[in-house]
Amino acid sequence: MIDLTTHYMGLELFHPIVPSASPLSYDLDGICRLEDAGAPAIVLFSLFEEQIEMQSRALDYYLNYGAESYVEATSYFPESVSYEVGPESYLELIRSSKDRVNVPIIASLNGVSSGGWVRYGRMIQEAGASALELNIYYIPTDPDVTSQEIERQYVDVVAAVAGSVSIPVAVKLGPFFTSPVNMGRQLASAGANGLTLFNRFYQPDFDIQNLEVIPNLVLSRSYDMRLPLHWIALMHGQVAADLALTGGVHTYTDVLKAMMAGARVAQVASELLAHGVKRIREMQSEMIRWMEEYEYESVRQMQGSMSRLNVADPSAFERANYMRVLQSFKPDPTGKLI
Repeated sequence: MIDLTTHYMGLELFHPIVPSASPLSYDLDGICRLEDAGAPAIVLFSLFEEQIEMQSRALDYYLNYGAESYVEATSYFPESVSYEVGPESYLELIRSSKDRVNVPIIASLNGVSSGGWVRYGRMIQEAGASALELNIYYIPTDPDVTSQEIERQYVDVVAAVAGSVSIPVAVKLGPFFTSPVNMGRQLASAGANGLTLFNRFYQPDFDIQNLEVIPNLVLSRSYDMRLPLHWIALMHGQVAADLALTGGVHTYTDVLKAMMAGARVAQVASELLAHGVKRIREMQSEMIRWMEEYEYESVRQMQGSMSRLNVADPSAFERANYMRVLQSFKPDPTGKLI
């Protein structure tokens, strides 16, 4: 019998296809639908650092403003609908999820400074989360900030949060580091149990008629997984943290590639948003058929088999491959590729 079991940050999962942070987990009904569709674990949508700070400021203001005034000062308090979208409702979602579903719930915090992360990391743990994913999203716009300072900021955040909780901590980071493998090692040393590669930096578009910068969300394609696939294959065996691939996972072959590169799980969102959560079980079944055909007994058997440490030609991940790729481009006289 084919064994799809994988171990991720100490969690035993019955297969490696994990829904990543997305609108699919915005409420309890969505979380239950993901479990019913076969999700072995669920990464909740992200709680943003700005939400934590906003609620803290709002509560401080409304609790103190007019405190020495009339009894009617209580009317200054906002209606509940205006502030039940922040940290407290997020914690309640974790609690209610743990009561309803039987798969691990991985909370997600999105920000860049330790700030309220440490306190809310503990509260997330107390609410019942099985693990915590730190989605560190930082765009360096200050030209006076050095790369060393940016890396130190990441490491300090991870050390502060990992040192304050006992549940596993993963770090979701972007690809824009001079040495991603070294950065991975630093984060693992700071207490990260897992690394999720990579965070997608949503790049705005320009409205040239109205001279406005506008948000533009585009769902991923399978081609997008090549970047995290490359770096997971380079990190496998070099970094003391479990690896998760995210971004571009749409088919069972994408999941298989992620495993062979060295990932423990393949996180998926765009495929589920576009074609429904039923795709979890479909990809799972397609994996089993492929593994039977090619005589694999387990996912563990293939994990890391095509990483840089295990392939016959490691230069495929290095500069030599860059030269071969460029030399392979040979247009014919009509301009078509040969």
